[in-house]
Amino acid sequence: MKLASIAFRNISRNRRRSVLSGTAIGLATLVIVFMFSYIGGIKTDMAQNAFIYDSGHIRIRHKDYDRFETLNPLHLGVTSYRNVITSLEPVENVCLVLPRIRFGTAIYRKEENYRGLGMGIDFSREVRLNGNKERKTVTETQYNRMSGEQRMEAFASSWDLTQFEGKIPEAGTRQILLAVGLAEELGLGIGDKVTFYTKTAYMGMQAWTFQVAGIVRFPIQGLNQQLFLAPLDSVQRFLKMDSAGDSVTDILIYLEDQAKLKETAQRVADALKAEGFADLVVQPWTSVGMSYAWMQMAEQIYNFVALFFFILGSTVIVNTTMMVIYERMKEIGTVAAMGMTGGEIMKLFFLEAFFISLMASFIGTAIGIGITIIFSVHGIDLSAALGGTDLTISPIIYPVLNIQSTVFVFLYSVAVASLASLLPTRKAAKIEPVEALRAT
Repeated sequence: MKLASIAFRNISRNRRRSVLSGTAIGLATLVIVFMFSYIGGIKTDMAQNAFIYDSGHIRIRHKDYDRFETLNPLHLGVTSYRNVITSLEPVENVCLVLPRIRFGTAIYRKEENYRGLGMGIDFSREVRLNGNKERKTVTETQYNRMSGEQRMEAFASSWDLTQFEGKIPEAGTRQILLAVGLAEELGLGIGDKVTFYTKTAYMGMQAWTFQVAGIVRFPIQGLNQQLFLAPLDSVQRFLKMDSAGDSVTDILIYLEDQAKLKETAQRVADALKAEGFADLVVQPWTSVGMSYAWMQMAEQIYNFVALFFFILGSTVIVNTTMMVIYERMKEIGTVAAMGMTGGEIMKLFFLEAFFISLMASFIGTAIGIGITIIFSVHGIDLSAALGGTDLTISPIIYPVLNIQSTVFVFLYSVAVASLASLLPTRKAAKIEPVEALRAT
């Protein structure tokens, strides 16, 4: 208890030194806390984008579709898709089942040809998603009672749109929602018409003219340059998929509990097998395309960056602590001459480093949490850095605070700063008091 009192007195006696060493420790802790939260935000964003625009939690396709995907194999669709949906909705942990059609197109506009990516969706089903965190269904009657503005707002929330104007296309019409980048490139506004050319499920060519019902902005830059959305039934007729077995290219499944992904995927596969859908393959989102692989690679890169900051922060903490000890050699000689043993000297300076690091790490962690909370609301704008790229990252990243990693960083900072004091103190404690008093 006596050594602890002396340690506190030493800290308060030389406040400038204590504040400088504490500031270095606090800043290192703050940076590491925020860095981990930022990395968590990027990982969450990439996963969310994959769920909404690519794979859902589980994706169902024809078993041969992926092999020929670059050829736009519309004839390899999920036939009798309504029966498939009916068989999947009762499966435990299945929250929502969405049919979609993906297809590539050529766009003819003012004697110029452009490329586009079309997606046929059932808007009445899509707006049943209540935002990104919660997925609650509404009845068809409730959907039909929604105003055009309510439908658009619900859809914008479901698809995480950052801008929307116009209205949701009506089922059975040749209306589309056009991505803002593609609309600007084509010089189109709401009410304008545009012609799409594509290959049908019967390998023939088809051209239809659609009207722009709304213009939207997606959080992924690549989608803004090429995507348009149209009613599922209209797209089926356009691609002749209504007569080719009433099919779609994808069926996406959203789960109530993502932790049960593997077992739910197996239940889905069993349900399809029991209904005789032997030509379909069930894919958890972790095995779909390159999305999860990119996320894994990105996670390794971000973890490497975090490790760099971790090492850098540790270096700052260790260097600060050791320099403080070495600068106090005369003080060590003085207390040794007064009869303090080497073990007591080590304990005294350890306690000083511990108390300073405890306070500094706590303040640094608290500020790091505060900054993370602020940016988790307002986001970090990466628009300039992501301009012109096709990365599946939103231009606005919202850091995600991880309590476990934050507590770890706090304890790590305290431990590193405290233990860093032992080596120089142990060395100094072995020096004869006369030699320590001569130190400059």
